[in-house]
Amino acid sequence: MRFAPRMSSIQLSGIRKMFEMAGEGAVHLGLGEPDFNPPQEAIDAVCRAMREGKNSYQSTFGIKPLREAVAERLRRYWNEITWERVVITQSGSEALFSAIFSVVGEGDEVLLPDPGFVLYAPQVTLSGGRPVFYHLKKENSFRPDLGEMETLITDRTKAIVLNYPNNPTGGVIDEAVAEEIVDLARRHGLFIISDEVYDRIIYSRQHVSFLGRYERTILVNSFSKTLAMTGWRLGYMAGEKEIMERVALAHYHVLACPSTPLQYGALAAMEGEDDFVEMMMERFRRRREMVIEGLKRIPGFSLHPPGGAFYAFPSVNLVKDGKRLSSEEVAMELLKGGVITVPGSAFGEAGEGFLRLSFATSEDLLEEGLKRISSVVEELDR
Repeated sequence: MRFAPRMSSIQLSGIRKMFEMAGEGAVHLGLGEPDFNPPQEAIDAVCRAMREGKNSYQSTFGIKPLREAVAERLRRYWNEITWERVVITQSGSEALFSAIFSVVGEGDEVLLPDPGFVLYAPQVTLSGGRPVFYHLKKENSFRPDLGEMETLITDRTKAIVLNYPNNPTGGVIDEAVAEEIVDLARRHGLFIISDEVYDRIIYSRQHVSFLGRYERTILVNSFSKTLAMTGWRLGYMAGEKEIMERVALAHYHVLACPSTPLQYGALAAMEGEDDFVEMMMERFRRRREMVIEGLKRIPGFSLHPPGGAFYAFPSVNLVKDGKRLSSEEVAMELLKGGVITVPGSAFGEAGEGFLRLSFATSEDLLEEGLKRISSVVEELDR
């Protein structure tokens, strides 16, 4: 069978590969999925919407009440935002694709983080563009090196993709770094596509958003992480009205409109979002401390404490039969020991030598997972 040439470089992500290989009884520290149900109010609202006949197509942009609620939420970052500058999407991933597909033309270059979320590069490639990687280094707290970014920009560069709080590293940025990136983008006339799906999951400072700082910014966000709705597949984009109208064209031709009943569920959940997020954050803080302290006791692991999201991204230096193991080999050894992690190389070449561990799981499972990791490492040391 003949498929389109653009599919030749598209692979299943390393995250999914590890998930598919997992055996029964394995402790899953691989997927970034909160172990909570959505707020009960949201579930009730979805059922009520279905019973009330709200099952038809709606606006491509999303239902107005939800767009208004999202705009109100985003005023913490940009006081001038209005509901007309919000588009509801069928997941943050779809929002990302619609944004990238709308901005990137044939042969355009896009600056992407390495290590970075596994969908960025394939989405650029599918849009006809060329991924160009800037590096996030542990010694720089996984923040971009603006000098390196400058050297990567050519007359073909169209956009910069940013993701803070960061997946997989847990890195965060401050106001000064954000302003330097905006200045760089403005000088070169680039779009900023800012993936901020972890904006409420942050530990030591306030979230720094790119929304409202620069007219060519496209914010991507999701209900999945903050409201534990990963399976509902709802997200949104925000930015200047003219940009949203253009991006919504790609969004329309991907799916016409997002699910109507689920939008009413998300709307109900947003009314109590702050309380729900604080409940989750109380547990994430405890789990974060468990991972930080647990990894300190395991030889060969070195962790820069995550400032946001729910991932630990330790560097790993382990040896077997006189040979240093790659991150994928470490992940495979841990899988044999009953723990699912994700090799850092799944997130790019700069992720080699690291592992991603998700602490979006129960404290009991987290404790068991750390014990199993320690046991595997002890065996390797012999």
